Amino acid sequence: MFASRPGVETASAGLAPDAEEPCSAELVEWADIIFVMERGHRAKLQRRFKPHLKRARVICLDIPDDYAFMQPELVALLEKKVGPHMPRA
Repeated sequence: MFASRPGVETASAGLAPDAEEPCSAELVEWADIIFVMERGHRAKLQRRFKPHLKRARVICLDIPDDYAFMQPELVALLEKKVGPHMPRA
């Protein structure tokens, strides 16, 4: 959703065992900022990748992870909560 913004490189990964793109130590080490939807996601990320989280800032969006992919309400929430952390054009 934010990949087309100037100065932004994005990747998306999941923590669930059946995630289409599973989160990895390499991806965590690459990131400057990691956004998670729920506090439970942040806890799971920290448990699984603590040694690799030295550099990345983890931000919990406090958005329930029960929306469909690109559901308009989710897109609006993401714009509101992630937008302020994105570089200005």
